Amino acid sequence: MKVARWIPLKSLVFVTAALQLPTSLSGQSLPANLPGPKYSVRLEKSVMVPMRDGVKLSTDLYFPEGTAKQLPVILLRTPYNKKHWRSRDLLFAPTWFFAGQGYIVVVQDVRGKFESEGEYVFAGGDAKDGYDTTEWAAKQPWSTGKVGGYGCSYLGEVQYQQAALRNPNLAAIVPQSAGPMQYRAGGGITGGVLELATMVGWVRSNGSKYYYRPPSGTSVERFRANADNYNPDYLLPEIDYRKIWESLPVIDMLRKAGAPPTDWDDLVSRDFSDSWWNKTDFIRTTDHFDVPALHINSWNDFGIGETLKLFNQMRTNADSARGRENQFAIISPTTHCLSETLTEHTFVGARDMGDARFDHFGIYLRWFDHWLKGADNGVTKMPKLQIFVMGKNQWRAENEWPLARTRFTNYYLHSDGHANSRFGTGVLTDGAPGGEASDGYTYDPRVPVPTTGGAICVACAKSSEIVDGALDQSPVESRHDVLVYTSPTLAEGLEVTGPIELVLYVSSSAKDTDFVAKLVDVYPDGTAYNLQEGILRARYREGFEKKVWMKPAEVVELRINLNATSNFFAPNHRIRLEVSSSSFPRFERNLNTGGNNYDETRWVVAENVVHHSAQHPSHLVLPIVPN
Repeated sequence: MKVARWIPLKSLVFVTAALQLPTSLSGQSLPANLPGPKYSVRLEKSVMVPMRDGVKLSTDLYFPEGTAKQLPVILLRTPYNKKHWRSRDLLFAPTWFFAGQGYIVVVQDVRGKFESEGEYVFAGGDAKDGYDTTEWAAKQPWSTGKVGGYGCSYLGEVQYQQAALRNPNLAAIVPQSAGPMQYRAGGGITGGVLELATMVGWVRSNGSKYYYRPPSGTSVERFRANADNYNPDYLLPEIDYRKIWESLPVIDMLRKAGAPPTDWDDLVSRDFSDSWWNKTDFIRTTDHFDVPALHINSWNDFGIGETLKLFNQMRTNADSARGRENQFAIISPTTHCLSETLTEHTFVGARDMGDARFDHFGIYLRWFDHWLKGADNGVTKMPKLQIFVMGKNQWRAENEWPLARTRFTNYYLHSDGHANSRFGTGVLTDGAPGGEASDGYTYDPRVPVPTTGGAICVACAKSSEIVDGALDQSPVESRHDVLVYTSPTLAEGLEVTGPIELVLYVSSSAKDTDFVAKLVDVYPDGTAYNLQEGILRARYREGFEKKVWMKPAEVVELRINLNATSNFFAPNHRIRLEVSSSSFPRFERNLNTGGNNYDETRWVVAENVVHHSAQHPSHLVLPIVPN
């Protein structure tokens, strides 16, 4: 058994990206077809709204002037400082736009953040607080009693969480780029593996439990008179995130980064069966809903699979026909919280998506006009599902997920035992394997396979080394520790639209290791664009609340979720599958010891094997949609 001590890893890939909060996109203009404001808007700042336990949450109110005395409400709840939403430079500033159209817009700092009282708990408490704020807004003399939810990322997560409590005053929601914090083993964890770069950056920047508060006994009037001059945030110094990602143990990373107290230690150390997770508001598959929802997400966003799962669950677990029949989804090609930025020349990473424009903003306004104001504008007659098919670069209307006409087709892994790198002999076909040699590679945590694009949250990671979207995977595919299986050149185009799964038969010299899979579209010139990526920690192959160790030479079955996509592999393109054991720094490295992983500083080099034979037919399950 090879054992090593930690040696700092040198950066393998350097990329740059503009870092912004999803809600702070500036320099954008509204689509020309959107109406101008009907009313001037008055902002009432820092109203303290009481929750059921007496904690008060600071809330801004945007009032249209010169209109009816009672108006419907649109609610945004944020951990990112509600003062950002006061700016008129935000992309589609929802506060000023919706208020100008005759809505009262309510923007609230969530519990324990900025001006709000209480203690922040990661993914905890937002369901009840959202319910209570909705109840409060519905009972105000200026309210009609109808409340809608709006917002992206965390602001979308809290809409789903509140919806599970079924407040009768919550009339409609528009959760955007939301989903990862909805199911157990979610919330920055994929396949039982920590989404390292995303979570280190997000928790350090947004997970603080400490904020300055006014002295006890400060009057509401005095607080509100002075609050606008303060920004009670934790001021974080600039750091080299790569040094933090490369350091061990994982549990000490935020301490080394100089972060304030957070839930980090619990997030990275608690078993999925631990009762600590009951403090969170993760959606359970047994939860019921009863609110019309317009689900917005993108194929290159890390939460797309959960969004589509919720699109289905909110129909099947609806308490009324109103909730069941009014679930709609719009899925664009882009990355996290950027669905509304599509142009006539849309690029996602380096991949050209052509003219991907879509009237998101117009639909949002019609959605709220219908559900909150009773407008008969036909918005509920639109298709239940509208998707952008990459490769064809076209929008298309559908009615269900997965598509009813989908043919789930097995594509089997083949080689003569030398599938290492794109220069090897790995082949992907719809013919089952016979007696074939297996493929092996060495996984050394000291030199992991570098993350190259993909569904990673750039705004969360806070590092200029992280970039998302579709990038050429050729450099990664040149590595010997990446197995590459490629289909023959396609004579005719092939559409893959739906959920993707890899059934992999593997063995390892280690008690535990990870397996990473990536679906790739190979262009005629050899450019290999990533479509989706999945990972599974082998110990969780029988469920996330149960650990099963590997034995030497024992072949086990893994089912790796590769999320979902819609991609047309054009004629003369090829379908490619990559298999490795790391994607760093997107995912934490498995140290291969079979230990806790989060508190370890030593690792084992693993010899990992992928089997493909009549007895162990490893295969990719692709959702093929007939042309």
